[in-house]
Amino acid sequence: MGGLNPMRLSTEQIAQIRQSAAESFGPEARVWLFGSRVDESKRGGDIDLLVQTRALSADAALRRKIRMLGLLESRLGQRKIDLVIEQPGDARPIVRVAHETGLAL
Repeated sequence: MGGLNPMRLSTEQIAQIRQSAAESFGPEARVWLFGSRVDESKRGGDIDLLVQTRALSADAALRRKIRMLGLLESRLGQRKIDLVIEQPGDARPIVRVAHETGLAL
């Protein structure tokens, strides 16, 4: 990923996010970055992530979300990370916005 990085994340940070998602949700999980981090005119801000995964029970989804947040904290340091979990058929507006405005990692 040479040149300008429209995500305001380093290549290493992106790799750590992808690895954390794979370890928490499995290798088929897909990750989108959305929110202020995809806006080059902004500085700082939390990291808004959406993870698309297979169908999981609410309990399993929560456990995996907590695991991923723990991995990200140990790998990226303490920073504000919002993590949305998308399962098949998820019609929440936040999921639509993440896909429409975000970038797949």
